Amino acid sequence: MAFPRSTAPHPSTDEAIALQFFRQSAGEWESQRRYYTLKSGETQEVVSQITVEFLEPGHVHLLALAEKHNLEPEQPLLGGAKVVWESSYIATQRKPSKGSTVFGVRGSILYRDRGFATAKPVTADYQFRDAQTMVLKTAYGDSSFEEELKLIGNRYRTRQTIISRAGEEVMIGQYLEKRLA
Repeated sequence: MAFPRSTAPHPSTDEAIALQFFRQSAGEWESQRRYYTLKSGETQEVVSQITVEFLEPGHVHLLALAEKHNLEPEQPLLGGAKVVWESSYIATQRKPSKGSTVFGVRGSILYRDRGFATAKPVTADYQFRDAQTMVLKTAYGDSSFEEELKLIGNRYRTRQTIISRAGEEVMIGQYLEKRLA
């Protein structure tokens, strides 16, 4: 597997796999999500339109992200992605939501400009089960998030998120995403 050359430092194997994963994820997606609240048994369904843009080293979004995390310029983020979404909730009065987040890769850490439940910058440890399956572990406050993203061919992705608070699993999110473009 060949990766494009850049002026950024040479990525490690894990970093190179992460960057290739983000390249393969670039495009337009429709996400069908289902969230299960474990204690109450409540289920919530959401449909989202998602755009994933791959970010090359030195991209203005990565520079801003590095600054938010107080990273030294000598050790830049090697690439990443910007994800923009618009979500509509099914069978509920909840308003649609819109947003975006930026991810950057360096070492075994995925830097984010915001978390799932916070607007503050967060980091996640990542690893790969194989080149198509990324596993993320994020923690802040008393919450932790374990997420698995799996590319299935070039048209589908699955995701699963387990959300815990104070060491107890409280919610599971399952997602089927289909590439639109």
